[in-house]
Amino acid sequence: MRAAVLTRFGAPLTVQEMPDPEAGGGEVVVEVLAACVPPYAVEVFSGERNYPLVPPVVPGVGGVGRIVHVGPDATRLSAGDLVWCDSTVRSRDDVLTPDITLQGWSSRGEGGARLARHLHDGSFAELMRVPTENVFPLPAAAGDDPARWAALTVHTIAYGGLLAGGLAAGETLLVSGATGNLGSSAVAVALAMGAGRVVAPGRNRAALDVLADRFGPRVRPVPLTGDEAVDRAAMSAAGDGPIDMVIDLLPPSAPSSAARLAAMAVREYGRVVLMGGVGMLGGDDLALPYPWIMRNSVTVRGQWMYPRTANVGIIRLIASGALDLAPEHVRSFGLDAVNDAVAYAASHGGPFDRTALVPVATVRPPSK
Repeated sequence: MRAAVLTRFGAPLTVQEMPDPEAGGGEVVVEVLAACVPPYAVEVFSGERNYPLVPPVVPGVGGVGRIVHVGPDATRLSAGDLVWCDSTVRSRDDVLTPDITLQGWSSRGEGGARLARHLHDGSFAELMRVPTENVFPLPAAAGDDPARWAALTVHTIAYGGLLAGGLAAGETLLVSGATGNLGSSAVAVALAMGAGRVVAPGRNRAALDVLADRFGPRVRPVPLTGDEAVDRAAMSAAGDGPIDMVIDLLPPSAPSSAARLAAMAVREYGRVVLMGGVGMLGGDDLALPYPWIMRNSVTVRGQWMYPRTANVGIIRLIASGALDLAPEHVRSFGLDAVNDAVAYAASHGGPFDRTALVPVATVRPPSK
């Protein structure tokens, strides 16, 4: 097979011939039809984000594909099935606190690193080996535009955060980082889940206009001024009532003060979900006030990625039309143009702007 390889941090990816992966027990091999290229991929490959990838490695975070081989313990999956490949791999020997690796992308702790050594390579390749439990059937319609469906990489993360906060129909949500690629996804997913109103603060007025134009009055943009008192009052006013939940999806470059400002807009007994990258590259801690959390009975929780069941839920939201992928702008690149794809993604990271790598130029017929 051919694959894009990160040989060292700071070097361009190189397309190489590699041995085809083989599926053992509990694994499948998938032909990759499309993989999302996140806007921050350039920061991962340069080493700026300090991700625990170990070059040489085939990067890539999940993808849409067709199964070409299943292991002996698969009972419902078959060669030729169109599937979504979830990159969030969990250890199988501890169901309460499993170790986690994002296949071809990142990991957590030594246990996650051990998983990453076993499932080393990601989706920037013609073929990928994936744990059986990380493969989810897709509707046939996804085969008509797999590059568009590769946005599951983004939408599943946002969905997982909203599930973690227990977002209920009719509630008011504030999305901290709403103008970004991931934050704008949270806006769309929350509305698909039935949120009554979404408060969207941000400094990028053009991006705020995109959200307002797409979703109408259920989205309440809040242009931030940098004056904490003014911005807090504007966010509260935009909610037109109590803000039930806040989800923070700000990137590592954002100051902790921005996350703190958004979090403290939540109502008494409200919920705050921290899912962004604030502090991952240094900087001040979040420092939420203990008395405010305690006396207002606020729930604050972190959420890295999502539960496995979130994959099924987000696929259903898209298949039903509740979450519409049609308005998203998708630019596809072939495997040989992988570095162009990374550069394009870096400069097109706004709301609903997607970059997809299409490793298989001509889709082969399903294996029998």
